[in-house]
Amino acid sequence: MAGRAARWGMALALGALWWWGVLRLVLAPDAGVLEGAVVTGGWGLSLLPVNCVPKPRAVGAAGSGQEALSLRRWWAARGRGRGA
Repeated sequence: MAGRAARWGMALALGALWWWGVLRLVLAPDAGVLEGAVVTGGWGLSLLPVNCVPKPRAVGAAGSGQEALSLRRWWAARGRGRGA
């Protein structure tokens, strides 16, 4: 439970920091590089794929063995398998 609370606390703190940067860039005439870096960094993190499945478990993913299996089936269907 403590781990979950720590993750939520960190997420809320980083979200608040990002919104501080956005509002400061929009509303404050003296906003500068620090606010821009915070906003850009937070936006860049939002582009990370966080809902991924690890390669070995993803169907059809590169490196999961699906390509090799499909190539072997195709090769066997053409009559060029090991037994042919």
